[in-house]
Amino acid sequence: MAATLKCPKCDSLETVKNGIIKNRQRFRCKKCDYNFTVDKLGKGISSYYVIKALQLYIEGVSFREIERLLGVSHVSVMNWVKKYQIKMPDRITHHATYKVMSHKELAEFYADRKNLEGTGMIVTELGDKFMMIKWERFKD
Repeated sequence: MAATLKCPKCDSLETVKNGIIKNRQRFRCKKCDYNFTVDKLGKGISSYYVIKALQLYIEGVSFREIERLLGVSHVSVMNWVKKYQIKMPDRITHHATYKVMSHKELAEFYADRKNLEGTGMIVTELGDKFMMIKWERFKD
């Protein structure tokens, strides 16, 4: 019985089951005689959360804070930073503060002009809420 998996070496579809290694099905390519196993299927995390976690990391939010905000493991965030080779800026002259708000709270925040003076900020969607990240310069 032919398997429907592609050979990772030659891309042939002529593969057959060839035993079990470490509780994982092993396959052999009939065309190039290459043996391989398929990746384990994990729980899988939506790319939305990966992107949000990396954005928050770049903005200076700690791994543990990202874990609390998004509900994904801080270890996963560290692995994504390593996997995608995300680098923090060398010199940080500011620190980021953040606040999670509803749509109404965000509209009220923007309505008060004093909240917008002398600061940089970004607003990002966070599920059904919004996160406002605000930068303040370090005092010398």
